[in-house]
Amino acid sequence: MVFPTDSPVIEYAPSTPLLSTTRCSSCSTSESDESPATSHRFTIPDVIYRSQDIPNCGSYRSLAVLSGHIGSVSCLALCGEFILSASQGKDIIVWQQPDMRQFAKFGQGEGSVKALVTMGNKVFTAHQDSRIRVWKVSRSSENILRLVATLPTTKDYLGKFLKQSNYVQTRRNHKRLWIEHADSISCLAVYEGMIYSGSWDKTLKVWRVSDLKCLESIRAHDDAINGLAAHKRLVYSASADGKIKVWGKEGKNSHSLKGILEGHKDVSMNSVILCDDGRLVYGAGSDGCVMGWKRDLNLSSWKLVCEHKAHQTAVLCLCSVGDYVCSGSADKTIGIWKREVGGGVYNVGVIRGHEGPVKCLQASSHSVGGGFLLYSGGLDRSLRVWWVPKEESAKKEGSSPIQQIIEAKCHLVLS
Repeated sequence: MVFPTDSPVIEYAPSTPLLSTTRCSSCSTSESDESPATSHRFTIPDVIYRSQDIPNCGSYRSLAVLSGHIGSVSCLALCGEFILSASQGKDIIVWQQPDMRQFAKFGQGEGSVKALVTMGNKVFTAHQDSRIRVWKVSRSSENILRLVATLPTTKDYLGKFLKQSNYVQTRRNHKRLWIEHADSISCLAVYEGMIYSGSWDKTLKVWRVSDLKCLESIRAHDDAINGLAAHKRLVYSASADGKIKVWGKEGKNSHSLKGILEGHKDVSMNSVILCDDGRLVYGAGSDGCVMGWKRDLNLSSWKLVCEHKAHQTAVLCLCSVGDYVCSGSADKTIGIWKREVGGGVYNVGVIRGHEGPVKCLQASSHSVGGGFLLYSGGLDRSLRVWWVPKEESAKKEGSSPIQQIIEAKCHLVLS
């Protein structure tokens, strides 16, 4: 089964199978409807943030509004022409472009889905019940995904449960195996055959894809972990303790702390993304700020290069594509930002349309008509598709000719 990764997203293959052995883009969430007791909480105001120096919706038109989920859309992942979306209602839907039809649906009856990534021919989902579930395409039908494993696996569990040294205390008078998360898993990241999971239990765990074995458990933060990003043997964890920590691995050694990126005091870091081949790191704060750090040439330290008030309320998610960074907020808007050479960002527009906080974002890396496609999921239970023009096109009012061509060619269905 093949996920095309080198063809534009607007191209259509009538009988495209679901998954492939190629690595696909992924997404993980940074927040949930229910926050852990020690996490920073935010309130959602009735008034939407507006700024006179930022262009309004303008050219940012919704190409599709998909409303097939039971609960709020919590996470997204892109794989070629397919979009995977999961919700707090425990359901996971595979959508196929360009008509955005429902290709497959699975996962009902399991714990509420918090994060979603894909690797090879597998889909990994993280749940509120502190488990990671592994799905593969069914041999009987390419439109059905079946559950093949739950992490930690029974084999991994049985190999450790008899030895007392494998147990750690999670709270008073309660112990668990170190390979188990003790609370909701909030985020996932994949890189070079490894899966990284972050949890409200404040730990970061490392899993090997080949045998689904848990290799490491790191007591990473003083509060819930909300977001993860991985690149070139480095893992970045964003936490409600207001910090982004950098973890590195050398040879066969375990991961160790390589750096700490400090956010604002008493402000939760809800998401973290990497840009420019990992040299730029951006974090989303519960105070509405987007902060950025740049690695030095020796790759040993990070310098704060961006500190921008992006939204009036909490920034819940971030994504990047090319020179652009997109931010989703509890104020129901999506901010579009252009990166500068030094790592700073400036406003190029705001997208409005969601009827609830924007929980997750993904952007297609393929250029479409001088812009890119952006996908957003929110508490209004909808998945929305936007065409975002480049900065030059964004200054024009109304629908551009190229956008009309895209809309006519895609035939995206509103539902």
